[in-house]
Amino acid sequence: MAEKMAANLDYNVKSSDAVIDTNRKLRVGIIGCGWIAGAHIDCYKLMPDVEIVAGADLIPGKAEAFFKAHGVEGVKTDYASHKEMLDDESLKLDAVSICTYNRQHAEPAIYALKKGVNVMLEKPFTVTLDEAIEVMKAEKESGKVISIGFQPRLDDNMQQIKKIVESGELGKIYYIQTGGGRRRGIPTPFGTTFIENETAGLGALADIGCYSLDLVLNAIGYPKPLTVSGYKSAYFGKDPNYCGYPADKKAEYAAKFGVDDFAAAFVRLEGDIILDFRIAWAMNLDTPGDTIIMGTKGSLRIPSTDCWNGTFYSPMKIYHEVAGLQTVTEVPLIPVSNNPKSDLFYKKIRSFLDAVKYGLPAPVPTSQIIYNQAILDGIARSAELGREVEIEIPEI
Repeated sequence: MAEKMAANLDYNVKSSDAVIDTNRKLRVGIIGCGWIAGAHIDCYKLMPDVEIVAGADLIPGKAEAFFKAHGVEGVKTDYASHKEMLDDESLKLDAVSICTYNRQHAEPAIYALKKGVNVMLEKPFTVTLDEAIEVMKAEKESGKVISIGFQPRLDDNMQQIKKIVESGELGKIYYIQTGGGRRRGIPTPFGTTFIENETAGLGALADIGCYSLDLVLNAIGYPKPLTVSGYKSAYFGKDPNYCGYPADKKAEYAAKFGVDDFAAAFVRLEGDIILDFRIAWAMNLDTPGDTIIMGTKGSLRIPSTDCWNGTFYSPMKIYHEVAGLQTVTEVPLIPVSNNPKSDLFYKKIRSFLDAVKYGLPAPVPTSQIIYNQAILDGIARSAELGREVEIEIPEI
């Protein structure tokens, strides 16, 4: 039944005219009412089969103000925690968006799954590998859908990368270079939750590094990571003279900075593949380099971006041989639509809800992202220990 429904469903919501079945309404709650939750609620508002019925935030009054600011009425917000909201049987929730800071990803996800509620979990999956494993255990026991917030997968140009690899045009993949970053871009416009260890746990490594990893790992089929030699630093974030901080907050923010603003790693993957990775919130450089996927028949160059959280804006190039001549083939860019229903966040939410409604697999499954999380965790551990570490992921 699910296979038949999938065949008739525009799973990646490529068409802005995709028909939405409104016979069954989905009752949705939002946990964590900060900046990223705004992107979720804006998408839910465009979907006629969704009722937003509840919201919770640790800061008193924040949820109520959030829904008011977004013009959504009749939402219950008098909850002191996600547990109170999920314990309220009167809500009859079908799904929740978890938009909390990093260290609060695992606990509400586990609790929601145990309550029989499907979960749209913002990236990164979690902070540690152990947390991700516990979420997957709850997922397995519940039988519910949990999808991780990697919306770039639904971009047409990003999908071309996977298609090129799967076509065999590059031959056997043996080396990958990926990463990205901003010359000055430590994310503090919304306060310090991104930079404090107590709330974020990881910095650039998890915030935008997870996107860069998913870009290439998804393209090559998510092979298992085996070992990691990692490095991370915080030279910019801890500097009270950092120009990106508000003038009256420089000393305060530098003192609070407890995560990484740069990370790099050398990762060995199954299949004799090497992954060379680097990511930055701040650096004295415009880019640490393009993403490169090297194969025995050809190599693919993907133009760098600062975050990898959307699309890219210059053509990819394939370096290969044609009739014995070394050749470069430019891959034309697929135009990006301005239709709101073609927005990547909309596609992310819509594909999750379709999985919930029609019994389809999670569009971004934990079975893949556990490897992403294992690499993030391995980089952090390796950096702290000052040596290479092995990655061990138990059967779940």
